[in-house]
Amino acid sequence: MKGRATSFAKSVGSAAANRVERFIDSTLEKRLESLTGLVPINHTKPTDVHICGYPKSGNTWFQHLAAAVVYGVNVELAPDTLLNELVPDVHFKRYYRRFGDPCFFKSHHLPRPDYRRIVYLLRDGRDAMVSYYHHLSATSGPIDFRRLVEGGEGLFPGKWHAHVEGYLANPFGADMIVIRYEDLKRDPLAELQRFCQFARIERDEETLVSAVGRTTFERMQSKEKKSGWETPGWPKDKLFVRRGKVGSYRDEMPAEVLQAFMRDAERTLVTQGYL
Repeated sequence: MKGRATSFAKSVGSAAANRVERFIDSTLEKRLESLTGLVPINHTKPTDVHICGYPKSGNTWFQHLAAAVVYGVNVELAPDTLLNELVPDVHFKRYYRRFGDPCFFKSHHLPRPDYRRIVYLLRDGRDAMVSYYHHLSATSGPIDFRRLVEGGEGLFPGKWHAHVEGYLANPFGADMIVIRYEDLKRDPLAELQRFCQFARIERDEETLVSAVGRTTFERMQSKEKKSGWETPGWPKDKLFVRRGKVGSYRDEMPAEVLQAFMRDAERTLVTQGYL
């Protein structure tokens, strides 16, 4: 009996301590917001739009497009720090400022219940994996491509097919559209018009055409060569905007790596029309 009483007392004490800690955190967050306008990155509204996608699916490209379309920024001149203020990357920002309603965020997370409006970026997983491999090689050193694909170790937030299937199942009933990387390359104006309709913002065609022109692969790569890339941990001697080609896996993914990838992803590639 004594042991149960002690255990109960400890649990009550722990619960009380947790409540106090949450109260203090909430008070500090409110104080910080009132003084600086900064809001914790996980404090969003149901009206906000999360631009989600598996890594290397055009996420940074669409972040630039969204900043240009929503806020009218000349992304060729704007530094990365400004773009990450306007369309925060949830993986690199602890706090953000609300510049309007809705706000727009970039995320690689798996589906979350607080993501109520989603633009899901979908890219052929074979191309995405080639680009992801080069990204990880640049930041982490030499990597065994086949082991990366087979085991998934080091892949955040998991394997490509699981990410795609997770979002397309829409487990939390979010309002969602899917924008394919390949369609964005083929007809970016049409896809931006879809984005505007979904986000409930009105922009004339001239604004959209300007955004498209300033975010071509060539211009983004040229900007990087002139100004560098401000992603934390990105090496100065590597290009973040590396290739961006549809079908790049054909000459960059070795046959044995492709076979390993297909063992997991073939069904998803088929259902999404990539095979």
